[in-house]
Amino acid sequence: MSQALTVARPYARAAFAVARDEGNFAAWSDALGFAAQAAADPRVAALLPNPQLAQADAVALLAPAGASESFARFLTVLADGRRLPQLPEIAGLYEELRAESERLVKARVTSATALPAGELEAIRAALKKRFGREVEIDTAIDESLIGGAVIDAGEVVIDGSLKGKLNRLQTALAN
Repeated sequence: MSQALTVARPYARAAFAVARDEGNFAAWSDALGFAAQAAADPRVAALLPNPQLAQADAVALLAPAGASESFARFLTVLADGRRLPQLPEIAGLYEELRAESERLVKARVTSATALPAGELEAIRAALKKRFGREVEIDTAIDESLIGGAVIDAGEVVIDGSLKGKLNRLQTALAN
């Protein structure tokens, strides 16, 4: 495990605990996503370690409009500990905790062309049956796959792309 994840884990757990206590997982997801995206921007990332940047200014920069007071306090704690640059890792770990709590599997379906809604629903149903959980699907297009799709559901990756099949065939023929 990388050191960044080790440092981020307790903060993600704390954010998750506050969101659970407030019953506001979605708002915290949105706020953390916004703050993580802002912190990952190279221009902002260059500012965060600057000792001349006041804590209040850093929090104002990273908090989305309408963020809760508890989220602003969370950012202040991160600023106190000089942990604002870890926001992308914190947000990712928070989302994992939330998905586990809500018994949700997030899957990314990458295909060569846009898939019809019926096919996506069939994939969702098959994944729901396999994992015994609700499934949230995100789609992407990668024309280099030629045909078929790659389904990435965390620890399970199913490569049904033509490109993947050709690579496996090439490997089998080379051996």
